[in-house]
Amino acid sequence: MGDESQSERSIANSDGVDSEADPVKEKCWQQREAELGEPRCVVCGRYGEYICDETDDDVCSIECKQTLLNRLPKPKPVVPTVKLPAEDECFYVRDGHDSHSHRLTDTQIESLRRRIDIEVRGASVPPPIVAFASCELAQKLQQNLELAGYDIPTPVQMQAIPAALSGRDLLVSAATGTGKTASFLVPLIHRCASLRVGCPSKKPMAMVLSPTRELCVQVEEQAKALAKGLWFKTALVVGGDAMARQVYRINQGVELIIGTPGRLIDLLTKHDDIELDEVSVLVLDEVDCMLQRGFRDQVMQILRALSQPQILMFSATVSQEVEKLASSISKDMVSISIGNSRRASEAVKQVVIWVGSKLKKQKLFDILMSERHFKPPVVVFVGSRLGADLLCEAIMIATGLKALSIHGEKPMEERRESLKLFLTGEVSVVVATGILGRGLDLVGVRQVIVFDMPNSIEEYIHQIGRASRMGEEGSAMLFVNEDDKRIFGELIEVLKSSGAAVPQELASSRYAVPAGRGPKRRKRGS
Repeated sequence: MGDESQSERSIANSDGVDSEADPVKEKCWQQREAELGEPRCVVCGRYGEYICDETDDDVCSIECKQTLLNRLPKPKPVVPTVKLPAEDECFYVRDGHDSHSHRLTDTQIESLRRRIDIEVRGASVPPPIVAFASCELAQKLQQNLELAGYDIPTPVQMQAIPAALSGRDLLVSAATGTGKTASFLVPLIHRCASLRVGCPSKKPMAMVLSPTRELCVQVEEQAKALAKGLWFKTALVVGGDAMARQVYRINQGVELIIGTPGRLIDLLTKHDDIELDEVSVLVLDEVDCMLQRGFRDQVMQILRALSQPQILMFSATVSQEVEKLASSISKDMVSISIGNSRRASEAVKQVVIWVGSKLKKQKLFDILMSERHFKPPVVVFVGSRLGADLLCEAIMIATGLKALSIHGEKPMEERRESLKLFLTGEVSVVVATGILGRGLDLVGVRQVIVFDMPNSIEEYIHQIGRASRMGEEGSAMLFVNEDDKRIFGELIEVLKSSGAAVPQELASSRYAVPAGRGPKRRKRGS
């Protein structure tokens, strides 16, 4: 194309070859068809030889790149805002300007932390911020935050972002839907963007590990939104997508790899030419899951392949065992806790229903057919993949409602499509295993039904947290009976701490003893 600018040409020719020897293809018909496992153009489906910098999508030619850009909505102009003096806001906002947290006295810092329920442990923890502008972020990142609706930081962002920017390892506990993802993405993007300036290297600089494909997809989407215009590229490394495409993406040069541990190890084992020596930040999302289950050995294997990165660990629940494991893999760690990680979200109203195993299905049908109790869209959590499929089918037959099941055995594309139908309102009920219980932003969901009690109280807290985001009110119904006796004691403590009613059958059960408070065996000879 004769009027193509030099910058546009360099963007299209993203594989770095000389343009004279291998000219950039101007028309899509000049490009060959994609072979199995190769990236495909998002416009026409041919071989996606190039990467469009503006959208980070694969394209085959300048023509398809322009078609893609024409489809994008026109960005709203960023209008500088003038903050007016706060009459009766917090004491730490003065004279109508964003107050930098370093101006606060130690007494004011402690008072602020108490007021927003922040608890910190560690030496020389940076004070919390009260505005993103206090962090002196890259201007484009600051603008992207505003465009994404981040007006003021949430409590976890107030403390975690400055602590992460200081270079410290973090272990952060905060309720579901409080903004944890942005808490690690903002400092991560800022650091990568700062280090990449003037640096010709194409090696990855940061890595985020999450336990599920859905979580990885969500993290990547948020990273792209926050890093738009910052020359910040991502690679998604998860099962269900062709590995050749993922390898191609990394080899083109990316700042951030987001993936599940198993898939990443598989990729690195088969492609030892991928270098991770410049990865300076490692994020463990849902760290309690990552360090307690089968992921632990995989996480440790990946950690050994890195060169002493800063480690940022986040979850809604952090047990003492996880805290101990986290301390063993980090250096000079700062612990940040927002509220009580063993307490359910105060925004979620919990209703416990004592019902026998054989009667649970009918009880569920009654709720779903009740105008008073059914508040779609609804997530129903079950304990097995087969159970999800069977219950989903039973719901459709018994109630006539549109329902879908989501679990780990379903192909990734099917799971993505199911979530899309659910979140757009075309399907009112999703029956899922614990795969939807963590991290995902289920926008619009205000009701959760826990059909099968999970194996741990932490998992229960994660699941009912799906009914609330950013403090919006929601409700959770829990079916419980003697089959769940292993968790009665902890469940009663969670219910009481949040002011929820405890059914008489549960309260009077002989298994309703808080963990660690049961009668001790008499020692021999005593």
